[in-house]
Amino acid sequence: MFWRKTREAIGRFHPAHQRLTLERTVSASSVPGEWAAVLASLSQHEATVRRRKWRLPSRTTAVLVPIIHVLSEDTAPDGAIGVAADLRGPGAPGKKGPERDLPVGGRVRRLTEWFVLDPWLQVRAELRDGSVLEIRVTDRIRHRKIHRVNARGKHKWKTKKKAVQRIDAKRTLARDAAVRRPGTAPPAWIRVRVKDGKRVALNATAKLPRVPEENDQLQAILTVVAELFRWTPPQASGRTA
Repeated sequence: MFWRKTREAIGRFHPAHQRLTLERTVSASSVPGEWAAVLASLSQHEATVRRRKWRLPSRTTAVLVPIIHVLSEDTAPDGAIGVAADLRGPGAPGKKGPERDLPVGGRVRRLTEWFVLDPWLQVRAELRDGSVLEIRVTDRIRHRKIHRVNARGKHKWKTKKKAVQRIDAKRTLARDAAVRRPGTAPPAWIRVRVKDGKRVALNATAKLPRVPEENDQLQAILTVVAELFRWTPPQASGRTA
C-alpha cells in the first residue's frame, strides 16, 4: 500500500497531533505537562511526513505551537489550557453565510454579497496568578459577485473579496486582585474595557483591516493580550520577567 509507513508513523503521533494532521482541527483541554507531549509529537512531523495532504497547516507552527509554549510558562502545573483550533480554512463547510442581492444601477445588472466567518482559534488558560485568560481569533471575509454589461453588450462576471480579522482577549482576574490604569493609552487599533464585579474582567478587542501574514499573526495576538496585563501591577501578572 502506498504511504503505508507514513500512515503507521501518523498512528504513533499524539492523538491531538493526529487530529491536526488528518482533520485540520483540534479541541482539547489539558495541563501544561500533557501539552508538552503534544508539542514534542508535533516537532517530529516535518521529518516524518512528506506527503502534501498530511502536512500541517502553516498556522500550526507559526501561531498555535508558540501560543501553547507561552501559556505553558504562565500556567501552574495543575492548571488547564484549553485549545480549540479549526485550521481547515475559510472554505470549510458551515463557514459561509447566506447570499443577498444589493441594489445596483447603471451597467451593473446584479451584485451578490455574502460573508464567510472563520473563528479558527479559541484558547482558555488558567494562569498562575489566579486569573483566567481567553483568546478568540476570527477571520471575516466579504465576497461580492458582480454581473456587469459593457457598452458593447458583453456580459462580464467578476468576484471580489476583502478579508479582515478580529482578535478578542479577556482576562478574568482573581478575587480582590488590584487593578491599575496604565499611564499610556493602548494603540489606536485596540479597545480595552473593564467590567467590575466579584472578579474584574478586562477585555481587549482589535479589528484589523486585513488578515496578518503568517509571520505577523502571532505578534498581533500577543500585542492584544499584553494590553490586559498592563492593567495590573507586575507582581500580579503571573510573569517573573
